[in-house]
Amino acid sequence: MKNVEISQEGSKLIITVDLSKEFGRSSSGKTTIVASTEGNQKVGDVYVGLNVYKK
Repeated sequence: MKNVEISQEGSKLIITVDLSKEFGRSSSGKTTIVASTEGNQKVGDVYVGLNVYKK
């Protein structure tokens, strides 16, 4: 995962992303990647897939 912290507190899923970081251009070159789980990640009994980007 890039720039993503995921935790579970009881029945709540907490996702933390530092919006000041960047990881370069997307493969299409149209956006800048801020954070990504890089596919689906299992957290407890659920799966999370997250992409955060800027135009």
